[in-house]
Amino acid sequence: MRRNTINDDEIKKFSELAAEWWNPEGKFKPLHKFNPIRIRYIKDNIVNHFKIHHKNRPLKNLDILDIGCGGGLLSEPMSRLGGNVTGIDASEKNIKIAKLHMKKSKLKINYICSSPETLKIKKKFDIILNMEIIEHVDDVNFFLKKSSELLKKDGLMFVATLNKTLKSYIFAIVGAEYILRWLPIGTHDWNKFIEPTKLIKIGNNNSLKLKKIYGMKFNPIVNEWKISNDKSVNYIVNFKKI
Repeated sequence: MRRNTINDDEIKKFSELAAEWWNPEGKFKPLHKFNPIRIRYIKDNIVNHFKIHHKNRPLKNLDILDIGCGGGLLSEPMSRLGGNVTGIDASEKNIKIAKLHMKKSKLKINYICSSPETLKIKKKFDIILNMEIIEHVDDVNFFLKKSSELLKKDGLMFVATLNKTLKSYIFAIVGAEYILRWLPIGTHDWNKFIEPTKLIKIGNNNSLKLKKIYGMKFNPIVNEWKISNDKSVNYIVNFKKI
């Protein structure tokens, strides 16, 4: 049985880009554009699920695990919202960049070079973020199994990824990588994209019950992303641990 979800080629690829993480006009520009809607969606669903009433730091006292945290683009906002954040990534270079930026930002985040199956932490988390990561791992089932084991009962897991459709190939690979050059060529492998029905089934097999699923769509007129019912390219799943 597989005991490792790390894809060495993917880690090498993102390690080479590590210095680019915090440049809003650099190689990760799409993620910078993506971030405001991701943060708002995650925060709103956490607030509703845990029935949180205070607005200043709504994630206070919640333990959050950001898997595949990269340079910390999502970990830092979660920390600012009050979360007790642990960020893990299999790339040492990514973790190094994340730690350096955290110090500049005067935040306290526990960054660890690890994957879910090798994480040496005994506690479980209230929230797990698997954002734009499962299309880069080997064995999604084992990855979600190990992620689920780190989540408390009734905790939330957010999974954002790409649907496996002709439209996603045209938009996410041909369009974003080759025509618009939003992403370096080779960032995505369409064969690793996953249909929502398959992802939900894998979740069900690993004690994760679907709460919500939405699409995420880019609006070129206003130059921003929005939550949508169109799940044909990007989509985000909100699971509850049962």
